[in-house]
Amino acid sequence: MFNVLDYQEETRMIPNRNIGKVAFAGFVVGALLSLPQVSFAAPRAGAPAYMQEDENAVTTAIQARLNKKQFQNVKVSVANGVATLSGTVDLYEYKADADNRTHKVKGVNAVRNEIQVTGGANVSDNDLKQKLLEKLEYDRVGYGNAFNAISLDVRDGVVTLGGHARTDVDKDSALALVRTYPGVKDVVDDIQVDPVSIMDDQIRVQVARAIYSFPTLNKYALNPGKPIRISVQGGNVELYGVVDNKADKDAAYLRANGVPGVFSVKNYIQVANESDEKPGKGK
Repeated sequence: MFNVLDYQEETRMIPNRNIGKVAFAGFVVGALLSLPQVSFAAPRAGAPAYMQEDENAVTTAIQARLNKKQFQNVKVSVANGVATLSGTVDLYEYKADADNRTHKVKGVNAVRNEIQVTGGANVSDNDLKQKLLEKLEYDRVGYGNAFNAISLDVRDGVVTLGGHARTDVDKDSALALVRTYPGVKDVVDDIQVDPVSIMDDQIRVQVARAIYSFPTLNKYALNPGKPIRISVQGGNVELYGVVDNKADKDAAYLRANGVPGVFSVKNYIQVANESDEKPGKGK
């Protein structure tokens, strides 16, 4: 049953409830306004102090790794995780080593290597090329070096290695030889390692036997630094080296082409005292 007195009492209490809510809201707003203000404005130009401390720590760590006599003229700076190396070293090997050591430091995301190689500054490109070719000819003698056909070019002290290596070990050996030679300013590695294949290994040996067992060609096996070089990739044979005359060049091609399992032969052999032929021709 509807009670008028109860209804009037409820109606009278409603304003009081609203007043309580308003009072509570005012209290919250006041509390928020009294808190310290936080700025979300963009940071000022320049690294914060803690970032500068981190960069100083990374720089110190790099300098510790480069605390060697060969790096005494190398300078280090770090910004935004990028380490910049500058200064001079005597050999390209030292430049590459400094780069490698710096990459291993925690906090280094990238390395900008601006080190200059000053050793052997008076060596001409032609002299440097001849010296390096002599070194490469006899590299890995006794370890199947006749199956390596590594090319070399020099421009302004920058050495580019190309051609084919039978294994990764042969490739690494050639690179190490060049990197440690005075006068080399930089090294470009374009060497291709022949695919690992039992069939190709068998073909290499069979082609070598076919060539060197031929009466006019066995003389090229006498000098281990100047053989007819044999590279095989998936049954495709490439011949390199220098021979005395065109007849020997043609004979090497025919002997290689007659080996079972050989799909094709490209003959890049050069004839002594003749201009170089362009690679790509089958014979």
